[in-house]
Amino acid sequence: MRAAGSAPAVVYGAAGESVAVAVSPKEVNRILHSKAGHNTIFNLTVQGGETTPVMIVDWQNDPIKDTLLHVDLKRIDLSKRIRVKVPVQTTGEPKGVKIQGGLHEVITREIEIECLPNDIPENFTVDVGELMIGQNVRAGDIQVPASIRLVSPADSVISHVVALKVEEEPAAAAPVEGAPPAPAEPEVIKKGKKEEEAALPAAEEKEKKKKS
Repeated sequence: MRAAGSAPAVVYGAAGESVAVAVSPKEVNRILHSKAGHNTIFNLTVQGGETTPVMIVDWQNDPIKDTLLHVDLKRIDLSKRIRVKVPVQTTGEPKGVKIQGGLHEVITREIEIECLPNDIPENFTVDVGELMIGQNVRAGDIQVPASIRLVSPADSVISHVVALKVEEEPAAAAPVEGAPPAPAEPEVIKKGKKEEEAALPAAEEKEKKKKS
């Protein structure tokens, strides 16, 4: 099947039986790289069988060739609410970065919601321009339509601004009470030229007394 340019797939869900099918890798990749991505709902026509709306719920690629190996497709009942994960994008440059020199970190790039299939948004956008150091945007701060219910915890952090850490030089170790003092380095005493000249006559006088 792969040699013929197709990829194996399975269709299941919505109280229907699992059906093995062959799909076009080119079409599947086009859907995965669209704005809605894997949340795209499209009609699948099975030759000699059903035509049903489906969604891509899982897929596998060859780790070396990056070719599509297998796809899982789920039947979608357009009249029933489903749970999906939707990407979250941030916009703006936080004041905590521009003014305070902080660092903006994105913690979560998607949130889980529940809604009707036709109400699934492509993404959510949050403005982080007013964030200062120590402030954050949480999932509960995202404005969602009344038809959508937030499933992710409302207090889960989407992004925040933190202060940059400054590495300090290690301080010298304090002396331990009761420990013996560190040995002093030996002091080298150098004699000057005048001291050496004064020492010579004294040595000669001492030698004369010994002879006498």
